[in-house]
Amino acid sequence: MNIRQVFLLITAAGLVPVALSYGLMPRVSMDFLFGISAADVNNAHIFRAVMGLYLGFAVFWVAGAFNEGVREASLYSLVVFMLGVAAGRVLSILVDGMPHWLMVVYLLLELSLGCAGMLLLKKAEQKSIAGQSL
Repeated sequence: MNIRQVFLLITAAGLVPVALSYGLMPRVSMDFLFGISAADVNNAHIFRAVMGLYLGFAVFWVAGAFNEGVREASLYSLVVFMLGVAAGRVLSILVDGMPHWLMVVYLLLELSLGCAGMLLLKKAEQKSIAGQSL
């Protein structure tokens, strides 16, 4: 197993608990974690939709870890996902102020994982270019 496969698997495994914390029991978890209410049906619906989005990406990343044909696409989706969510968090900090400390931890993880994914893609691109010139 190579570093790209391990990275996809670890990232997917790390995202699953976050996804479940958002949507498995949002009425309980959102109040416990962040002190916000998801008692309204629409709020619970939004958190469950986010959970589904997160789990869907995690499944694609696992598929990429085991299927070379979609590995690069999985890495690209990981980078877009992580940096896209991080960009939304940064915007929120700028517009709304500092969130709960756990959201800041998520932001740092998303930035780190997105950048690591970009490095893995760049490394693979450089190997491909080097292999073509030989």
